[in-house]
Amino acid sequence: MTIVLIAVALYVAATAWLMKAVQRDDSSASQGWLLPATLASVMHGAAHVMAWRATGVTDLHFFAALSLVGLGMAALTTLVGASGRMRALGVLVFPLAAVVLLVYGLYGHATRPEPLDWHLLLHAWLALLAYATLAIAAVLAVFLWLQERALRRREFHAWLRPLPPLTELETLLFRTIGVGFVLLGAALLTGVVFVDNLLAQHLLHKTVLSVLSWLAFGALLLGRWRYGWRGATAARWTLAAMALLALAFFGSKFVLELVLHRR
Repeated sequence: MTIVLIAVALYVAATAWLMKAVQRDDSSASQGWLLPATLASVMHGAAHVMAWRATGVTDLHFFAALSLVGLGMAALTTLVGASGRMRALGVLVFPLAAVVLLVYGLYGHATRPEPLDWHLLLHAWLALLAYATLAIAAVLAVFLWLQERALRRREFHAWLRPLPPLTELETLLFRTIGVGFVLLGAALLTGVVFVDNLLAQHLLHKTVLSVLSWLAFGALLLGRWRYGWRGATAARWTLAAMALLALAFFGSKFVLELVLHRR
């Protein structure tokens, strides 16, 4: 639990430092958050590794998976922010990563996690990485929608300053969606190949919702390429597709593991 608390404290420190840099619009001072953010991500990952070594099994139940998605989001935010782009992401992502890690540390360890072979682990890791990437895309979509709405109404708020220009934000959004789309497709493909009971009753709704989400993201990318979809339209499609994906994975795991007590 000590390593969890250290990671949470580092996430809080990175968030505080980043908020000050964003408020001051000080690009030279903004790099100070990178060290605590990087250390927080490392400690976050170490907390899971230590738990897996203690049990001898990779635990990917509800709270563990939620924490790992938070870790993926924090790591991606740190990588993007290190290049000087979208540092405002960390103001939302780092506190979220801290919360899900703390919940995992307090309540999240499964008593008897089931061992998984490398085929299922590959499928699971691809899925978690896809969820983390597309969750970042959802945050970017919210920023895009808020920025476009404010500019359309000629409301020049202070929070607009740390955001990149609208066209650059759109480009980053669709690049993120493109990467997440490929990862989600790979996760679905490995599920078809490696998961024997993919269409079993307790996985059918998860499979259907995941495929619908993948198709929705694909339609958005096609609409961007063919019809030039952008702005509020892109944000709505992104958030709708992400909602389907969240229901597919975390909705189904919540019901199965926390309501029905099935693994």
